[in-house]
Amino acid sequence: MRQPMISLALLGLLAATTGQAQTASPAGRIETAAKLRDAALADNKAWALLSDLTDTVGPRLAASEAEARGRVWAKTALQKLGFVNIREEAFPMTAWERGTASASIVGSNHALAITALGTSGATPKGGLTAPVSCFDNLAAMRAAPVSEVKGRIVFIDHRMTITQDGSSYGVNGGVRRIGPALAAQKGAAAVMIRSLATDYHRNPHTGSTGFPAGVTPIPAVALALPDAELLARRCAAGPVTVQLISTPVSKPGQSANVSAEIPGTVPGEIVVLGGHLDSWDLGHGVFDDGAGVAITMAAAAAIKSHVDRTGQAPRRTIRIVLWGAEEFGVIGGRAYAAAHAAENIVLAGESDAGADRIYNVGSRVAETGLPLFGEIGALLAPLGVQPDSSNKSGGGADVGPLAALGAGVLDLGQDMTRYFDVHHTPDDTLDKVDRKQLDQNVAAWTAAIWLAATDDRPLRTK
Repeated sequence: MRQPMISLALLGLLAATTGQAQTASPAGRIETAAKLRDAALADNKAWALLSDLTDTVGPRLAASEAEARGRVWAKTALQKLGFVNIREEAFPMTAWERGTASASIVGSNHALAITALGTSGATPKGGLTAPVSCFDNLAAMRAAPVSEVKGRIVFIDHRMTITQDGSSYGVNGGVRRIGPALAAQKGAAAVMIRSLATDYHRNPHTGSTGFPAGVTPIPAVALALPDAELLARRCAAGPVTVQLISTPVSKPGQSANVSAEIPGTVPGEIVVLGGHLDSWDLGHGVFDDGAGVAITMAAAAAIKSHVDRTGQAPRRTIRIVLWGAEEFGVIGGRAYAAAHAAENIVLAGESDAGADRIYNVGSRVAETGLPLFGEIGALLAPLGVQPDSSNKSGGGADVGPLAALGAGVLDLGQDMTRYFDVHHTPDDTLDKVDRKQLDQNVAAWTAAIWLAATDDRPLRTK
């Protein structure tokens, strides 16, 4: 019994020293994943990557020169980490620049804290002054007669609450995403919304809105929460008029996705992980989504280091994808899915909910893949991660288009309790990151991706 074991050990040593990667042993997958998890928890590259990206490149508005510099940074970093098949895949989009924005309540000395929403239009030269129609929520505005909207500045309120899973953002998101277009269709001169936010700093939260074909973009801005509540009180007390100036500019532009790989031993089976490289321009793009970029790059780097050290390659290719232009409507995610529709992407996951700890793990995979998530759940339990057994997880905005084509979904849910205090604001800066929680993210992604990439069970849903 001893001689074959010695021979296998010598063969493994020979493979490691000659660079001939060997497939990871099925029997040792879980043990290796646990070691990778613990090593990543103790030491990883996420903080160095995140601080370098956000300090040297800074905010990375989609289709801007800064986003292009972010892609240069990404390709350089991926190369230094030893990944191969580094690619940049461009796609066209409309570039939007914010300009300046200001607003005040006529007849008072209240200057409102506002910021323009992405893709919104500009006021006439010199601004516009108009009466305000106030609505408690999107449904109320949608139901209002045209006479209450046409030629007026529409203010749409809502009541977003703090939730661990960020679900209140989805419930109230229509206020920003479709509210301005609905008001424009009724003839509104401009739209003001209560920021999709949970903080009471006078930092309005930006974000994208959308205008369907045939609907001319109108000025649309978000109010900081204290200012939104001021405006709501003034509306309740009587007629209100606001003077508004907003000067964004739109023009043809281009963004791109960046990717790199750790090759697997089975051709054509791919596990995707990543984050989106673009950010809004008000802060430094740390929580949204420099952290996700750094977390997933660091997790892949931990696996790459293991492969280099042991010669033990994963069965499936691990591909890091850094998507562009997520903030303007998942443009990069859609372009990526269309360009790679013919590939066998068996599983995909995105880190895009800040830098705080992962508290649950979910999936959307074929039934044959559920035992894999049992293994992942057991490996992540020591990190304080609980399983979500619904098998209906989303996996991140950029993963959505891949999931629609049948890719399985890996969803590592982050604690979003404080996420909407800083996202899309000037407060999205590096000092908000808790390094221990950042490290926990890397450890979870490292273990989960290693298990998925060394597995052979079918995961695709179609």
